[in-house]
Amino acid sequence: MARQYPDVAAQPNLPQIEERVLAFWASDETFEASVEQHPRQGGGAAGVAGDTEFVFYDGPPFANGLPHYGHLLTGFVKDAVPRYRTMSGKRVERRFGWDCHGLPAEAEAERQLGISGRQAITDFGIDKFNDHCRTSVLQYTNEWRRYVTRQARWVDFDNDYKTLDLSYMESVMWAFKALWDKGLIYEGFRVLPYSWALETPLSNSETRMDDTYKMVQDP
Repeated sequence: MARQYPDVAAQPNLPQIEERVLAFWASDETFEASVEQHPRQGGGAAGVAGDTEFVFYDGPPFANGLPHYGHLLTGFVKDAVPRYRTMSGKRVERRFGWDCHGLPAEAEAERQLGISGRQAITDFGIDKFNDHCRTSVLQYTNEWRRYVTRQARWVDFDNDYKTLDLSYMESVMWAFKALWDKGLIYEGFRVLPYSWALETPLSNSETRMDDTYKMVQDP
């Protein structure tokens, strides 16, 4: 006997349906099950099992700022690839990450503390300044978690990585040394924007963070 398809509302409340699906995923632990249905062969860290795994590194956002439309757009792409690999039979753990280094963290800490410049930081105390950076850089993690979850992305927030973790920094230094040992590191020169207030070169993206830097044509 053929099953009858349930009636569908002529004008469904889509946000309400989305919330209901998200609640079911959470209570059913659907994401966790999608990972554990493919046990890691041989144990050990992620990536050791080779062909049975697909290792996905979620490019980490700064957690001292709120998510915006750009994060929404890239988030869908970041979700589609791991889902495809999962459906292809791979174990995809999808650990979320947080970028805790760089000028955005330091500039926000200076703003909160009401200080500016290297000398002011030195007078305040570098150790105390670093401690404040560590605290402030993760102030919006709960908002990020709600935003990404509401987007219907599947990521592991409970086993996230942070670039301020000593283990993470050690791995970066190990990778750099490996490149050095292979003769792949060289010294070069290029023209970069410079911040006189922060006393450091800036990346192109950092010059556009506050929309005050614009390219103009010299007549």
